[in-house]
Amino acid sequence: MGLLLYLIIGGIIGWFAGLVIGKDMPGGIIGNVIAGIIGAWIGGRLLGDWGPKLADFYIVPAIIGALFVVIIVSFIMKSMRKRW
Repeated sequence: MGLLLYLIIGGIIGWFAGLVIGKDMPGGIIGNVIAGIIGAWIGGRLLGDWGPKLADFYIVPAIIGALFVVIIVSFIMKSMRKRW
């Protein structure tokens, strides 16, 4: 049950980051989950552990990290589209 909650919260964080930035993550739900989990890891490393915690995610650093991931992925996808 813990893994399922972890994936759901990761997906919500990734979806929210894409919503704030205004870009969709490629891969749909799976892309959102990956962006949320990687963003939570990056946010935790850069900003530390603070704010409310839910399913092993500190929400504020996770959202900030996911925003960073969405920006980087959208930049990479945009440059790949220009190349082709």
